Amino acid sequence: MRFKKLITDDRAVSPVIGVILMVAITVILAAVIGTFVLGLGQNLQTSPPQASFGFDYNGNASANYKVIATHQGGATLNSDNTKSLNLTAGNGNTTDFGLPVTAGDSANLTNIPENTDVRVIWTSATGQTSQTLAKGQTPS
Repeated sequence: MRFKKLITDDRAVSPVIGVILMVAITVILAAVIGTFVLGLGQNLQTSPPQASFGFDYNGNASANYKVIATHQGGATLNSDNTKSLNLTAGNGNTTDFGLPVTAGDSANLTNIPENTDVRVIWTSATGQTSQTLAKGQTPS
């Protein structure tokens, strides 16, 4: 056997690697162009603005509570990034924050029983996404 010839014979390696690279580049380009043409990048979910809310509970357990939710800081919620911003209680009561909402703005609900969950719910400007920005519970 001619072992020296086997070790030094590498003629087929270069064309195979070249073909594999050309196919890979073609597939990647087709995927990128297809994404732009079909508009698949436009269906990404909108993330909520980063905003902080605090809750105050006025009243006592024998009478129902008044819940006040206050925007304490973070992003301004306006018509560019928000369709609606609601303060909602577990008993079905709800009220809308008026847009725009900046630090110090608040909304309130009255007649909320003890141990009731309350949430600030954000809906995206397109109306396709909603998320709870803050959650609290009336005292017992």
